[in-house]
Amino acid sequence: MDFATIVEILDSAVRLGTPLLLACLAGLFSERAGIFDIGLEGKMLMAAFFSGAVAAVTGNAWLGLLAGVGGSMSLAFVHGLASITFRGNQLISGVAVNFLASGFTVLIAQSWFHQGGRTPQLSGNGRFEPITLPGAEAVKDVPVIGQIYANLLSGHSILVYVAFAMVPITWWVLFRTRFGLRLRAVGENPESVDTAGISVIRLRYTAVAITGVLAGLGGVYLATGLAAGFVKEMTAGRGYIALAALIFAKWRPVPALGATMLFGLLEAISNRYPNIDLGVITLPIQFMQAVPYILTVIILAGFIGKAIPPRAGGQPYVKER
Repeated sequence: MDFATIVEILDSAVRLGTPLLLACLAGLFSERAGIFDIGLEGKMLMAAFFSGAVAAVTGNAWLGLLAGVGGSMSLAFVHGLASITFRGNQLISGVAVNFLASGFTVLIAQSWFHQGGRTPQLSGNGRFEPITLPGAEAVKDVPVIGQIYANLLSGHSILVYVAFAMVPITWWVLFRTRFGLRLRAVGENPESVDTAGISVIRLRYTAVAITGVLAGLGGVYLATGLAAGFVKEMTAGRGYIALAALIFAKWRPVPALGATMLFGLLEAISNRYPNIDLGVITLPIQFMQAVPYILTVIILAGFIGKAIPPRAGGQPYVKER
């Protein structure tokens, strides 16, 4: 395997890992505030559909982005209403969100476009096109450094750069701001936050809203950046893998970047080498496609050590009178 091939695989890993990263950061905000969110999959799927549908009709990816984030936030509000206001079971609410998005997107897509539950293919301004960084064309022939800059760092859509920028921003917000301190405190000991005169309900709804925005961006990227339109169940379990990556990262943003890129790398390798000949046997394409999911289970089962979630996670807060 030459260096150019390695760069190509890493480039694919970045593209495939981006929606996982956005969804993982989305879950980070929610779970740090004490709201478990299995519904990341549904939020991404809803965002992918509305972004693909609006971009197909208007030919404008930015309008698609707004529609996608709006669709994701609508489900985030439903989850918040069920788990915060009505104090329902957060896991059941998240599962319900996933089922709702799965059926709703296909039904509406078929009703609107009559293409078997998919949107028309996007092109031109309907997609977020790759951005060429300054000087990338000039240095692309330079060994190693030029190849990395021109072929790995350059050439991604704006949502990829937004996703990577969100890692330090998330770290700063959670660990260097008063809002982040309060948000983390709500997930650990909401009674103390309430005693200090701070609204637990408002903080948790804020976290759920941020989750809706970030998960929405992940879904928008799937439909308008990674692919060229919405297709049925196009999230393909990415929301669940993002939750696995969040546990693997122990609810911290920088390790979340490494975890999601690892899963992206596994998927990139399986796409690059659909069949691997081991001499005695040849691993079929179905096995290689399942590798990212298999290793997700293995990593969670034995390689992350003791992962302690926020102490108040999954528990509705009842204000003492």
